[in-house]
Amino acid sequence: MADVQTKKRGKTNETDCCFRHGSSLLLLTVCGQCSDHFRIDKGGVMKNILVVGAGSVGGFFGAHLAKNNPNVSFLLRPTTLAAVKQQGLTIRTAGGSFTVNPPASANAGDLPKPDLIILGVKAFNLDEVMDQIAPVVTNKTVILTLQNGIDTEDRLLERFQRDCVVGGVAYIYSKIVTPGVIDHYKKGAVAIGELMGNESPRLLAIKEIFSAAGIPCHLSKDIRRSKWEKMCWNCVFNPVTVLIDDHVARALDHPEMMGVIRQIVGEVAAVSAAMKVPLPLDMPERVVKATQEIRDIHTSMYDDWKAKRPTEIDYLNGFIVKKGRELGIPTPVNEALTAMIKTMTEKEPAGPGRVRIEGAVVQPVSFDRAAISKLPEEHHLDVSTVMPSMKGRGIRLKGLLDIPSLAIEADHVAFHAADGKYSACLTLQQAQEFGILVYELDGAALPDAKGGPFRLVTPGLGDLCANVKGVGRIEVTKGPGRDTRETTCPPENQVG
Repeated sequence: MADVQTKKRGKTNETDCCFRHGSSLLLLTVCGQCSDHFRIDKGGVMKNILVVGAGSVGGFFGAHLAKNNPNVSFLLRPTTLAAVKQQGLTIRTAGGSFTVNPPASANAGDLPKPDLIILGVKAFNLDEVMDQIAPVVTNKTVILTLQNGIDTEDRLLERFQRDCVVGGVAYIYSKIVTPGVIDHYKKGAVAIGELMGNESPRLLAIKEIFSAAGIPCHLSKDIRRSKWEKMCWNCVFNPVTVLIDDHVARALDHPEMMGVIRQIVGEVAAVSAAMKVPLPLDMPERVVKATQEIRDIHTSMYDDWKAKRPTEIDYLNGFIVKKGRELGIPTPVNEALTAMIKTMTEKEPAGPGRVRIEGAVVQPVSFDRAAISKLPEEHHLDVSTVMPSMKGRGIRLKGLLDIPSLAIEADHVAFHAADGKYSACLTLQQAQEFGILVYELDGAALPDAKGGPFRLVTPGLGDLCANVKGVGRIEVTKGPGRDTRETTCPPENQVG
């Protein structure tokens, strides 16, 4: 509970209160004696509400709050903002749909200064959002969190250095159809609580706001435990639905999965206990039981994966792995899930420092310098041994082109500079016999000034020599490919 100190003041019978933890800042005013003492203002209300984000969580709850409350505004990304400005924010359900047209901006300073900020964005967006809301956060602003994950509240407290946070958990299944349009399928409730467990005036005020909008709002006496309990569910079904590419029912209906669920939840519970939030011993069974009534759903991670959006894996299973390492707790199943989800969902690295082999291949592959250096040693060479005027370490293209499976009838290879301005084409035989990709100089990446990070040289080709600096793409083709040299790619019988 909060550490509270009180004292009478003069003849007024007023009380000065100092809440060292769990203070009700929104309904308190500074007493004038010190910045840590406040006087309860019975007339205080949470008038202006700022909802950050209009996705499946922020969009649903925010729209319901705005339906009959003109003091609800939205802080949105440009794409969503444009859609909401043009067509409003629409919530579609089986029982009917509605549209609201609330004040919205991409700049918090353009909106009424909020008494309550509701965060409905993904956990990985929190740092950016804190920067955006910082200019409008006052000593009376309260921030309600509705993100998945465990550490959102602590990150906010660390950033704003005062007791401004109320924890929250959202229970909902909804999807973004297009920016500004949300389809709602199941549930639609929240649990909120002070981090110290006290039932504060600001907590009751937030509950009243949600209740007035028809949103079920439960007061949790231990919101950290509530968040960990949801974390157990998230760590099981978010990654599993992606891996099986199906609804949660598919996992529930396989007896073998119960053992896996117990292992996942067991690791989460071990970390939770080490962080002073013990969970019930039957937590795996509770997770499964709670899922039976929503067995037809996918998950937010599944929806993000299908929409090619980033996932929250680093803030769910990845968080468990990170904390497990810090606390000396093994989390092998969560570590495997994190690795597999990241492998499946994260975009293939691209850009400077990588070269990609594509075109007439069964499966494109890309390499950075480290990956190239790990290929069989017999393919590597000191470039000065074949080109005395040049220093550096290279790999023979035969070794590099052995990695992807080439399409039947592939017979040429075009080398493209990353800037797209220069290309050279060789026959496949020429590339394999004479081509060298230089990738290193003095143990470091080949510098741009030397044609790096990857440079094609073809010692031994004579007048047909191809020299491409800054190679970013190697394209295998059927027939001649693009060649910006003055001479075109010669027929194979001219090699030698």
